[in-house]
Amino acid sequence: MWELKIAEGDDPYLYSTNNFVGRQFWEFNPDGGTPEEKEEIEKVRQNFKDNRKKGGFHACGDLLMRMQLMKENAIDLTSILPTRLSEGEQVNFEVVTIAVKKAVRLQRAIQAKDGHWPAENAGPLFFTPPLLIALYISDTIDTILTEEHQKEMKRYFYNHQNEDGGWGFYIEGHSTMIGSALSYVALRILGEGEDGGDGAIAKARKWILDHGGASSIPSWGKVYLSVLGVYEWEGCNPLPPEFWLFPSAFPFHPAEMWCYCRTTYMPMSYLYGKRIQGPITHLVSSLRKEIHPIPFEDINWNKQRNNCCKEDYYYPHSFLQDALWHSLHYITEPIVKYWPFSKLRGRSLDRVVELMRYESEETRYMTIGCVEKSLQMMCWWAENPNGDEFKYHLARVPDYLWIAEDGMTMHSFGSQLWDCALATQAITASNMTEEYDDCLKKAHFYIRESQVKENPSGDFTQMCRQFTKGSWTFSDQDHGWTVSDCTAEALKCLLLLSNMPQEIAGEKDDNARLYEAVNVLLYMQSPVSGGFAVWEPPIPKPFLQLLNPSEVFADIVVEKEHVETTSSIIGALIEFKRAHPRHRKEEIEHSISNGVRYLEETQWHNGSWYGYWGVCFIYGTFFALRALSSAGKTYDNNEAVRKGLKFLLSIQNEEGGWGESLLSCPTEVYTPLDGNRTNLVQTSWAMLGLMFGGQVERDLMPLHKAAKLLINAQMDNGDFPQQEITGVYMKNCLLLYAQYRNIFPLWALAEYRKRVW
Repeated sequence: MWELKIAEGDDPYLYSTNNFVGRQFWEFNPDGGTPEEKEEIEKVRQNFKDNRKKGGFHACGDLLMRMQLMKENAIDLTSILPTRLSEGEQVNFEVVTIAVKKAVRLQRAIQAKDGHWPAENAGPLFFTPPLLIALYISDTIDTILTEEHQKEMKRYFYNHQNEDGGWGFYIEGHSTMIGSALSYVALRILGEGEDGGDGAIAKARKWILDHGGASSIPSWGKVYLSVLGVYEWEGCNPLPPEFWLFPSAFPFHPAEMWCYCRTTYMPMSYLYGKRIQGPITHLVSSLRKEIHPIPFEDINWNKQRNNCCKEDYYYPHSFLQDALWHSLHYITEPIVKYWPFSKLRGRSLDRVVELMRYESEETRYMTIGCVEKSLQMMCWWAENPNGDEFKYHLARVPDYLWIAEDGMTMHSFGSQLWDCALATQAITASNMTEEYDDCLKKAHFYIRESQVKENPSGDFTQMCRQFTKGSWTFSDQDHGWTVSDCTAEALKCLLLLSNMPQEIAGEKDDNARLYEAVNVLLYMQSPVSGGFAVWEPPIPKPFLQLLNPSEVFADIVVEKEHVETTSSIIGALIEFKRAHPRHRKEEIEHSISNGVRYLEETQWHNGSWYGYWGVCFIYGTFFALRALSSAGKTYDNNEAVRKGLKFLLSIQNEEGGWGESLLSCPTEVYTPLDGNRTNLVQTSWAMLGLMFGGQVERDLMPLHKAAKLLINAQMDNGDFPQQEITGVYMKNCLLLYAQYRNIFPLWALAEYRKRVW
């Protein structure tokens, strides 16, 4: 049976900055579990499969993790009977109290021993295949992945295959070439035959060939398939490593790129510069025949460079980008093969290796995320398959693998800190101190232990990094990459917990830690717009987006401001100012004022705000109204608040809930779910936004109707059902936050109980 391991690390190629607090990985124990537990796991797996066949939700319920932690924590979840409200029955204090109490207990029951809330953070179908390619070319797949790992990975791919035979960019998406070709290759690497999966493989192959074959895969897929050997590097647009030798005065220095962009294209440039290709095995030779409509040797690779399947094409190349690529392809690349230009190529590759080594070491070989992780593994295998760098990377592969009832996938790298900070605030909003037990102490421990204590080593600015001391990451301290809104939400938690009795929340934190966090937050603000960026200060060069090399993502070239991050930081700075009114007083007040101005200026004409990291306008509007409320902006004194409330009320559906389609994200037009259905997480966001905006003082009926929906939807054990995915990034790709379905309904009902009753 699969067992989730927390805060453990026992391998000579593993090391940690905080004794592995926050680390989570799955391990298969053949002797684990009772027959009844194994039977229950098979039951939930079959239920997921059956529901998918009936057109049910793609997102898993993260049930394997929940079953284990509920057993370990042994918290009584069923002694309090749930309440259900009939059609004509109104919400009352007793009913909402029961719902909140059950939701708090559920949160305690699924909390890990180190204080965080484990969860899947996945959904994109292009995450796992590159990892499998890296393991396949290095001949380590059977060393790193047991038979049970491979079995569960196959289960995941088959569970999320679309009816037409293809796979989407993410698990709820329409079929695309990047999803289909990479998933097909992954299944074949995992040992599935050409006619495997009861015809599913053949059906997938037909979809690929009917849509032009794998040569029409977007550019990232072309790189992965080139490394495997089922595509040729001549069919890739140039990714010259010489870019990393540009002087710092150059208008587009690598350090100015958005961090995820540069850490992706850095290893890609190494692979391209050395034309890395794995061994041409029997499987590779077979795949060359299977996924291309014409013989491999007859493909005109030059014509494939800009060939992209229309099902994938979201962000067209600019004329400038294509002109640059043509110049590099026809002029620069032929020249660098010859001396003395070949020496420049060698120097640039050395620089890329230096940067990759620094990035690996500073993240304890996790890298910034799963995309870079797989690419770096390919690079280090090519550098030295027996070298320590590759072995360090292999040791961290388990950190990226997550299993649920739908199978095993590679997830982003985990949302431990983000979920912990939000869950902590939701629980404290309940005011049910009798239900907290040691929950908040554990959460406080996790947040405290996850703050980044040091800057990256050496001269980090020369290695394209910024200062990090005092920040929090998205996941754990070892990861090391600053995330501004995670820092803001964690700081809020420390300030909130400092006002609670020590026997409930634990020891208070040193002021120095809080001051360091504030340093990070102020650093992330744009002096021009007043908005705050996520990982590094915003780069005010929007014209550089014309050089976006990706066809599937928007806005990936430079760091920019966002509504949600700005909102989180405004709230954190205001709370900090109340507790520490003398520390950097003028700077903080100026920062808050400019942040509020940014929110008011970025509001859309219909009163909403565009949410970049959640679906979508409801998400952004919730965050903006929360921040404006903390800044003293109310319905009575602020036009933006009035318009925001009007927007939320205008899109409430007849049954009293809210539901927004993922289509809102790429189209940037508010789109309700089909049939105007309700989504419980989005309903919770809307409720919170209305309450923060002052709806309680105006008209309670919209809130009563929404609260009734949440109460009736709550399951017997206090959980809430998983519905559509509500996380997103780069406008075009969904990301499952499996804890959202618990955190936000609890938070909404807790605030409703506190403010209304």
